[in-house]
Amino acid sequence: MNNRLSRLRAQMAEARLDALLITDRKNVFYVSGFSGTAGYLLITYTEQLLVTDSRYTEQAAKQAIGFTVEDVADFRLETFAGKGKIGFEDLSITFAEYKRFAEKLGELTPIGKMLLNLRAIKDVAEIDAVRKACEITDRAFSHILTVLRAGMTEREVAIELEFFMRREGASGMSFDTIVASGARGSLPHGAPTDKIIAPLELVTMDFGCVYNGYCSDMTRTVGVGDITIGQNEVYGAVLSAQELVLEHIAPGRTGRQMHALAADFLNESFPGRFGHGLGHGVGLDIHEEPSLSPRSEHILVPGNIVSVEPGVYLPGECGVRIEDLVLITPDGYENFTHSAKELRIV
Repeated sequence: MNNRLSRLRAQMAEARLDALLITDRKNVFYVSGFSGTAGYLLITYTEQLLVTDSRYTEQAAKQAIGFTVEDVADFRLETFAGKGKIGFEDLSITFAEYKRFAEKLGELTPIGKMLLNLRAIKDVAEIDAVRKACEITDRAFSHILTVLRAGMTEREVAIELEFFMRREGASGMSFDTIVASGARGSLPHGAPTDKIIAPLELVTMDFGCVYNGYCSDMTRTVGVGDITIGQNEVYGAVLSAQELVLEHIAPGRTGRQMHALAADFLNESFPGRFGHGLGHGVGLDIHEEPSLSPRSEHILVPGNIVSVEPGVYLPGECGVRIEDLVLITPDGYENFTHSAKELRIV
């Protein structure tokens, strides 16, 4: 945490801030280690305060090492006024919360993506947590291959995945599990339904879990029984697009460049059927910086963890998406997702 505070204070200095108010729960955890659901941080160059209520003061003292913990019932926020230019998290605070703090602290300065950009570069502990979360999702995929059969519903597949990940040590799901079969596969975010999975269908499963606060994210598409030549062609194109990106992804490349590699390749055979960004950062949140999108000029650097998830979606027919989670390293990348990617038939 000390290194995170040092990096944060360097950003504060660059923005000419004298103090910083942190209210977003994920950012409170990132900076202090405190995982409670109520509390905020006040940071200057010489002090760091965690203000919470009596339910969490004991927990905060154990988790937020190096922070002065204040009980909100006794702490007078107005005493922090006059510290100079105070930054606040304008992207995540409500207007009502902003007014409450501004009444006590005076004028506040928005900091935009300062903390999100800091979080985009993961440290060793964060990398280890994401890697372990990915190990759980890999095991979940291996498990579902032994269970998934024609006659199951999409909802039953999702429940089986989620229960397995819980049993393997996940504290929760990193997002609502996606299971979309047959013609519903053309819905990139198709929530599982009571639709019965039938032979000759592709089934796309997009799932992830949380381990020690950090998320995993993977997608695999499998076939049920014999599938058509056309379905095989869609799958082969998506897999080739992902492999092309993985051949080139490295520090110094932009998110836009990585997206264009996959989009240009897929548009040759399936024009207009890859409609979303290639990927996104993953960490404490399932969608973080940097993004691999048509508009992203974010330059990839070592420590970024991003998804690589090209897809093709044919309305009324099927959909295919394949997703891995990769860490950008000084000389390329490390793939955290180890599940095989050849088309599996169950």
